[in-house]
Amino acid sequence: MLNSKIVLGLLGATVLAGCNLAPKYVRPLGEVPAALPTGGVYPVSPTDAPDITKIGWRDFFTDDRLRNTIALGLENNRDLRIAAGNVLQARAQYRIQRADLLPSATLSGSATYTNNIQGASGALAGAAGSGTGTGTGTGTGTGTGTGTGTSTGGTGAGAGVGSSSSNYQFYSVNLGVSAYELDLFGRLRNLSRAALEQYFSTEEAQRSTRITLIAEIATAWLTYASDQDQLRISQESLKSFEQSLELTRAQFRIGVASELEAQQAETTYQTARNDIAVLRTRLAQDKNALDLLVGAPVTQQMLPQGLGNGEVAIKALPASLASDILLQRPDVLQAEHQLIAQYANIGAARAALFPSISLTGTLGTISPALSGLFSGGSFTYTAAPAISLPLFDGGRLRGNLQVARAQQQIAVSTYERTVQTAFREVADALAQRGTIDEQVAAQTARVNAANAALRISDARYRAGVESFLTTLDSQRTAYSAQQQLVTTRLNESSNLVELYRSLGGGLDSVERDVGRRRGGPASMQGS
Repeated sequence: MLNSKIVLGLLGATVLAGCNLAPKYVRPLGEVPAALPTGGVYPVSPTDAPDITKIGWRDFFTDDRLRNTIALGLENNRDLRIAAGNVLQARAQYRIQRADLLPSATLSGSATYTNNIQGASGALAGAAGSGTGTGTGTGTGTGTGTGTGTSTGGTGAGAGVGSSSSNYQFYSVNLGVSAYELDLFGRLRNLSRAALEQYFSTEEAQRSTRITLIAEIATAWLTYASDQDQLRISQESLKSFEQSLELTRAQFRIGVASELEAQQAETTYQTARNDIAVLRTRLAQDKNALDLLVGAPVTQQMLPQGLGNGEVAIKALPASLASDILLQRPDVLQAEHQLIAQYANIGAARAALFPSISLTGTLGTISPALSGLFSGGSFTYTAAPAISLPLFDGGRLRGNLQVARAQQQIAVSTYERTVQTAFREVADALAQRGTIDEQVAAQTARVNAANAALRISDARYRAGVESFLTTLDSQRTAYSAQQQLVTTRLNESSNLVELYRSLGGGLDSVERDVGRRRGGPASMQGS
């Protein structure tokens, strides 16, 4: 009869255990257009263009020195190590929370030796959870041998101890479960789900940190290369400006040139001299920034000698301009996992308003002889189910539910803002990508025209047709045009890196597939 009641109780608990009070999860739509912008300044993606989000960073970047620098950064960057530590911590927290779903079993054994029969009987009763012997006491049971004793144990089976000797002994082994909560309304399951989603969230945060780090290292490396070109242009121009300054000073001394021409030549020369000093400082700062990002000193072999044409990465446009591609970005997946965790927290807060049932029980054996521990008639068991129903807590539980709902609303807005931010970043990168080639072409033509004008003005000056002021102006224009061309080429290369980053590029195929599988949970079923 008792066994049938236990079976029925377990069946009922199993049925109730399927109940989940968490609301059904539906991914927020947000206020983002279905497709990325096209037309106008935005480029047209060719139909055969590769999907740059599926291109690993080693294939995207074509310069070996840049690849080696990025690889060193992925190995040594401290922010990436912190992100990895956060993943390990979140995984451990999930394991701790998940452990509550299973009962905690404890195996214990004891041996008692005494010459006090009353003490032996009392200790025996406490170990077995039952009274033994004859005489006064609250326990009943059977005993072997003769003797009397008192105890304060519960009811159950026990074993007495003999009196044929002045020394008494008994042994016991117990397997117990303490306060195991039957998860009738899904409180523990939802807490475990929330911990799991937080773990997934930290994994996506690590991937996002990795992508951002790759982009930052590439941008810092390109900036260093650009400043190298700027320094070279300034140094070459300084030599030309110095020759012009010496010429105008000599002509001024003999009365051929005016003081105005000499002072303007001096101004141009000192401008280039100042630029060289500034660029040397900037290069040192660029190197320091690169060392910090990499997390280790960047050797001279890894540093660029100049930007040149800026062709350090493949020039690819996204094959698809649907905004759904943004939902696979690690930072968006991170926000979504945090949102799902808040849905689970609501379910846990709701379940806390309902009764909870816990179970404590032991199964053991006790015997006055070590050899008789597992013989017939030595086994004992206890079962102590308990139910707890919250009646009055001053509104604490309902307050917890309100907090969970508020946090869920915050998470919804955070997710939508993350998607909107991702949309804007990609749209901005595409807008610049659509006109950057024209900018480079225009700046290149400007440099060619400025250099031609400088040659013509210099020839006219030497022929006595033009004053030296025209040549000085042509020098300044050519110098400025060359500097601007380097800046535009840096913008072109940086735009490729930003487009690659904003679309979620920078992960290998395994990391990307795992993120996509975790990033699209269909729903969380509610009851």
